[in-house]
Amino acid sequence: MLRKRLMGLFVLSLLVIGCGNRQSEKNTDKTLDSSDQKEAAKPTQKKNILFFGTSLTAGYGLDPTEAYPALIQNRIDSLKMPYNVINGGLSGETSAGGKARIDWLLKQHIDIFVLELGANDGLRGLPVVQTTKNLQAIIDRVKAKYPDAKMVLAGMQVPPNMGAKYAADFKNMFPELSKKNNMALIPFLLDKVGGVPKLNQADGIHPTAEGDKILAENVWVVLKDLL
Repeated sequence: MLRKRLMGLFVLSLLVIGCGNRQSEKNTDKTLDSSDQKEAAKPTQKKNILFFGTSLTAGYGLDPTEAYPALIQNRIDSLKMPYNVINGGLSGETSAGGKARIDWLLKQHIDIFVLELGANDGLRGLPVVQTTKNLQAIIDRVKAKYPDAKMVLAGMQVPPNMGAKYAADFKNMFPELSKKNNMALIPFLLDKVGGVPKLNQADGIHPTAEGDKILAENVWVVLKDLL
């Protein structure tokens, strides 16, 4: 009789231990599941790309979704890359106007800075030396505020009717600034678009929606290596 009771207690102990182990495994699984869920639920911290420029960046005459910065955002989203594009373009903006405006936009953290300014200076025939100083001042402010930010400079050109020397000095300003400041260079933002009637609006200056698709490609060729 005693032997039967001892045997019964032994079997009961095994059952209790087995149930306890199974319960422990379930609790462990729940803990792991919960941990995985929390990890998956963590929002990805997006980095900011600021496009700072003129009406070309703002998308003059186009729907905001057709401007090249928006097309860049679409490309980034399709690749599931953690970047947020900020369109800081302003129609009619000169380099002096940009210098006065940049501090306000730098209130938000910037990880990549794309500078597209100077075109309106060139069309107005403003001194290249002064435009260079203004662009350098903008670059210096970005570097001072966000020293780790990656920098890109969009090159521009002016029509030959501005004079051969002026046109050459203006064109050379961009590679010289990019080299001096270790910036990635988009050689000519309007490459394959400038001077092509069907890719520009009636004013002959601002790209159509199709033209901006090409601008986006010109930018992407350089920008993709910085992401």
